[in-house]
Amino acid sequence: MPFVPLPFVVALLLFILLWVVARREDEAAPNLPFLGLILLNALQSVFTGLRWGYGISEVGYIAPVTAAILPSLLHAGVSKLVRTSDRRWPTLLALHATPAAIVIVLVVFWRDAIDVALISIDVIYAAAILWLLRSGADGLRLAPFDGAVPVYRAILFAAAALCVSGMVDMLVSFDLASGHGARAATVIGFANLFILVIVGAAAAAASQSRVPLNAAEPAEASSPPDASQDADTIRRVDEMMQDRKLYRDANLNLNRLARRAGTPARQISAAINRATARNVSQYVNGYRITEACRLLTETDQSVTEIMLAVGFQTKSNFNREFRRLTDMTPVAWRDRNAPGMPPSLASPAGG
Repeated sequence: MPFVPLPFVVALLLFILLWVVARREDEAAPNLPFLGLILLNALQSVFTGLRWGYGISEVGYIAPVTAAILPSLLHAGVSKLVRTSDRRWPTLLALHATPAAIVIVLVVFWRDAIDVALISIDVIYAAAILWLLRSGADGLRLAPFDGAVPVYRAILFAAAALCVSGMVDMLVSFDLASGHGARAATVIGFANLFILVIVGAAAAAASQSRVPLNAAEPAEASSPPDASQDADTIRRVDEMMQDRKLYRDANLNLNRLARRAGTPARQISAAINRATARNVSQYVNGYRITEACRLLTETDQSVTEIMLAVGFQTKSNFNREFRRLTDMTPVAWRDRNAPGMPPSLASPAGG
């Protein structure tokens, strides 16, 4: 029976995952860097299987280059959710191609320095991703409120996995230097599982957070906000939620909300955070859950129908937010509240 290395199995799973994520159809454009990340991780798994499963050492000239591209793809995917860059694409391409170019030079002229370079690239990009998300889940301006918090957590996990990947590279380097690589194959096998974790986290973000075709937003405010400005900002948001039922838009995100309110995204985020100690996605989802509670109490629509009607796209996100605000499941809420009895949340925004 032929030997099939674990990395080949991982690569197959990644190709399947890529197909599932890429075939999703909606009005938004796919996040291409995330799709590229999945594809490149699959190829990297193939290279790992060829090198350590069948002893094909020639792939050692290619694998370091692809490993250097992975962090830049993750950063580029996060950047598309955080903001619309004002740089032209050739500049961005040159910037993110620099790590790969450095590794190519090292592969040709100084192979002993490759491990140090890869470790540095992983750590630097992890720090850059954390900087992009320094404002929390509201930093993902182009991610729908439906899944902004899970996407934020997934990206943080991916950034942490980059650091772990750098540590694994360091361990392999030490093993090759001191033990002639006796344990390198085992360490790399476990490292491949961490690669799967990185891709899984990135795929979670890609599957829920495609980039809207029109991502423009009002210009950022230049003057520091005050209490009256915060109150006016929240009043505008509340009017759109209560009068226009804007929360029912399943693709609503911070940029789209900013355009509808005619208010900069950063101003909305700061005002809601200061007034309610919540991020904007939690604030908007509070309106959705309040409406869901009313429908569960006053109608006999199914839970899935109600979930879609109030603006959620996935049951996992709906159930998570419902539990956060009511401490029970939607079914338990319906069973507990008699028909006609109004739901009792602390505030419309889930306070």
